[in-house]
Amino acid sequence: MTDLSKLDLIGHADLIRRGEATALELLDAAIARIESERRLNAVICDLFDRARNRAARPQSDGPLAGAPFLLKDLGEPLAGTPERMGSVALRNHISTESSEVVERYERAGLLIVGKSNTPEWGNHCTTEPVLFGPTINPRAPGRSPGGSSGGSAVAVAVGLVPAASGSDATGSIRVPASACGVIGLKPARGRKSFAPDSRSVEGLGNEHALTRTVRDCAALLDVTAGPIPGDPYAALPPAQPWLTAIERDPETLRISWNADGPFGGETHPETRAAVESVAGRLSEFGHRVAHGTPAFNPEPVIDAVAVLHQVSNLELYALAEHELDRPPERDELEPTAWEMLEQGRDVSGESYAAAISTVHSEGRRFAQALADVDVFVTPTILTGGPPPLHHFNQPRGSTQAFFAVEFATTGWTTMANVSGFAAISLPLAETTDGMPIGIQLMAPQETVLLQLAAQLERAGLLLI
Repeated sequence: MTDLSKLDLIGHADLIRRGEATALELLDAAIARIESERRLNAVICDLFDRARNRAARPQSDGPLAGAPFLLKDLGEPLAGTPERMGSVALRNHISTESSEVVERYERAGLLIVGKSNTPEWGNHCTTEPVLFGPTINPRAPGRSPGGSSGGSAVAVAVGLVPAASGSDATGSIRVPASACGVIGLKPARGRKSFAPDSRSVEGLGNEHALTRTVRDCAALLDVTAGPIPGDPYAALPPAQPWLTAIERDPETLRISWNADGPFGGETHPETRAAVESVAGRLSEFGHRVAHGTPAFNPEPVIDAVAVLHQVSNLELYALAEHELDRPPERDELEPTAWEMLEQGRDVSGESYAAAISTVHSEGRRFAQALADVDVFVTPTILTGGPPPLHHFNQPRGSTQAFFAVEFATTGWTTMANVSGFAAISLPLAETTDGMPIGIQLMAPQETVLLQLAAQLERAGLLLI
């Protein structure tokens, strides 16, 4: 018998196409797994009846058709369904329209079975919202599952669904991928449309997924990539579908690696050793590998990211005020959000424009420092395995101090968002006590990352 908890999206769709199972049978099996693991608090909104109605219809012959899937409960609106964004103030919010990306997921035949837990407004790289309570990391119940896509990462890690969506503005796909031992890709800037929403944090934000296999990661990108007319950012299309590209190994690559944290913070010895080991394996594959340190100015990046998030929180505050028909009360928002809001009200237009300019200038500086490199390899997070609970979600006295603490742990993840690079976290190592260690690969575009990830997967190096 096939273990459906370990079967990926493409595997689910193959069973349906071969007539070995129906979409409804596979959906009901996923629902049973979700029901059996409520203790993990990964799924906070059930869309079972809606999914069953869709599963009962004839399925297309696409590579993902009929496979169960979860949406992150933030930035993934599905018309007529709740989108609480981890916030008490938005506890009754119902989306009035679906995003372009969500519509593409459904056109590809995915069956959206529910929504996954997320921290309030995606502010934290952990998933411990007051509204729904913390999501439990199955590998380390006393540690964080990462965030802000932590519910999705946990659901995929334990096989509730084969894959789930996520979004990422400073590491919110890759950090939980590392903490839970799954694959998490942040696409290149402009790879996907945010329509009809505009909350991409001035290009820092990206949408994709947490998966168990590289082929699922590639296939999901194939069915969701591409702008719509009028999008402010648009990445150049690939030469061929990503699912096709990963069938072959990449050509010999120029790879740079660095195990240190660019924003301060100490890299755990086992994480450092894991990066060095992966660099060695890549050299054995025939790639040209060398240590390197791309230059940029850390402090201006922290300040600029802080300002952009302050303004983003103001946008969400306005949404909450509209939903409640009154300003949110103090106990309807978490302390970090209040801290960002209070500082955000003092942000001038000049300061906001300067923050955008800083992100772009430091992003260019970082990218130019890697101009003669094909892939940059780093730890995803600097800790030895998942970071502790209650670390990422605490107010620090200012938004700048908040992000200084976060970046001292997440290391290089933010620079992929700042530069617009694509980045993927792969579960390539574990600590001596069995905690997952994610290794991050960064590049200007996704094809080389997915090809290299597939090469590592074929070599049996992904620990899923």
